[in-house]
Amino acid sequence: MDRNKNQFLRFVSYRTFFEKCTVFDLSGDCDRMMQTAMNEQNLTRKNLIVGNLCALGCEILYGLSFIFTKQAVQTAGIFALLGWRFFTAAVFMNLCTAVLNASGRVKIRLLKPEKLLCAAAALFPTVYYISETLGIRLTTASESGVFIAAIPVVSLAASAKLLHRKPTGRQTSGIFITLAGILFTILAVGMTSSFSIPGYLFLMGAVLSFTLYSVLIEKITGYGGLELTRFMLTTASVVFILCAVAEAVVTGGFTDGLHRLAVLPFSEPGFGKAVLYQSIGCSVIAFFLTNTAIRKIGVIRTNAFIGVSTLVSILSGTLFLKEPFTLLQTIGAVLIIAGVYIAGSAKTD
Repeated sequence: MDRNKNQFLRFVSYRTFFEKCTVFDLSGDCDRMMQTAMNEQNLTRKNLIVGNLCALGCEILYGLSFIFTKQAVQTAGIFALLGWRFFTAAVFMNLCTAVLNASGRVKIRLLKPEKLLCAAAALFPTVYYISETLGIRLTTASESGVFIAAIPVVSLAASAKLLHRKPTGRQTSGIFITLAGILFTILAVGMTSSFSIPGYLFLMGAVLSFTLYSVLIEKITGYGGLELTRFMLTTASVVFILCAVAEAVVTGGFTDGLHRLAVLPFSEPGFGKAVLYQSIGCSVIAFFLTNTAIRKIGVIRTNAFIGVSTLVSILSGTLFLKEPFTLLQTIGAVLIIAGVYIAGSAKTD
């Protein structure tokens, strides 16, 4: 058997090889089969590299947002930040798609509000951010961190149950190592309890909404990452603008509250910077990276990278806000990196 046939046998079993090829046509059909198998393996390797890089880039962007968010919420309410963030993101995304469509090189369709698309957009970012925001307000930082850290574990179960994709032992080990690393970093700054049942329920809602969104995005086919991102941002901007208006009216009155909300990014430089970073960095770019990662490497691998945002937020706080970095946090950081590498490099069954 020549060199090409030996290469082919690396990708398929002997049984499959001899079932598909006849003794009289080894040189023709088998060469084509060999090329197909090699192309599929190259595509899988490319998807793995692109998907892992997208997931990593997304979580780095989310981790750096901690600095901007911490500064912004000191001058405005959470929904004011979310409203301006998603309004700016939706405007920016729609302008970008209009320019790309006008160039003629890329055709980005305006998606119709189908059931799966609407459900995905409702779950994330809408339900997720509302649940997370209220949950964080009603609980302590350590409690909310523990709940959010559970997303990869819940995603593991959801992928197996709803997508019928059994995770490998390596993926499972990597996710639990990452979870241990996140818990280490949280416990390093002290674990406190609020015993707020409503807060716990909101945080559970955040975990479940993001998990179900991840599953839906993997099931949705026929749409590009830019198309999905524009649909999600446009839908979310409407909801969060209404929430921001309601918050402004309740806290500042109809006239004064709405006026302050309208000029907030211009009157408060820190708030304006946070809006720009979170809208373009965390909403447009990170959402696109998330959607691309899920479609390339699946729910389990993508959500295994969530611990990276925790690590980046701690490091950025240490570098830019001069916050302490303890030995326990160092151990947690090592575990997060190890867990992400193990889960991300695992081969699928």
